[in-house]
Amino acid sequence: MFAALALTILASSAAIFVHADPDPTNPGPGDVFIEGQACSMNWNPDTTGVWKTMIIQLKTGDNFNMVNLTTVGTVDGTDATKTSFSYPCPQVTPHSPIYFYQFSSPASTNSVWTGRFTITDTATDIVPAANSTQPDGSAIAWGTGKLVTSTSTTTVGTTSSVSVTVSTLGTPSATSSSASVSTTTGSPTSTPSSGSQATGGGLGLAAQSIGWKTALTLGVSALGFALML
Repeated sequence: MFAALALTILASSAAIFVHADPDPTNPGPGDVFIEGQACSMNWNPDTTGVWKTMIIQLKTGDNFNMVNLTTVGTVDGTDATKTSFSYPCPQVTPHSPIYFYQFSSPASTNSVWTGRFTITDTATDIVPAANSTQPDGSAIAWGTGKLVTSTSTTTVGTTSSVSVTVSTLGTPSATSSSASVSTTTGSPTSTPSSGSQATGGGLGLAAQSIGWKTALTLGVSALGFALML
């Protein structure tokens, strides 16, 4: 009877200290995900109601020197109806089975992890992990990867030149002069032609010629009239 009572007390004490953290079920070794497609994961929920804020981070590196690559999402780790999550797989290098997820919560001092898996561009482009054992000698392959960031190039507007020909008006033998008009994308400018300034000079010469002809005609007419008298 005393033994049975002791076992009951021990079982009750153990139940008090039970803490059911979320339990990741996948991904794990052998799983391959393609960049740009869905990266998914599943877990068993926290049954104690502590992990209402569960942070999911993509990591790499060994078990003792984990390298955080990015936070992929924040979910309710206690919700038994939502025990999976997916997001677009990022671009990484190298394409090796060296990536894993860490689940953590600001309400808990514990963290849990998935097994290591591969992210790659094609299912045939997979290279082995750089290291076959952990720093403590455990036979768990690992490596250190990183995210690949893309760059974009911005094209700046170009400048082109257009040639315009302007004819000089008002002179007996008209000549042509070329004026260059420069156009720039976004801020057009133009250079005025100097050919238009010649127009006034041509008209002035024409007026002077008419005046001399009129005076000569009047002089001849007066001389003829005088001879007749």
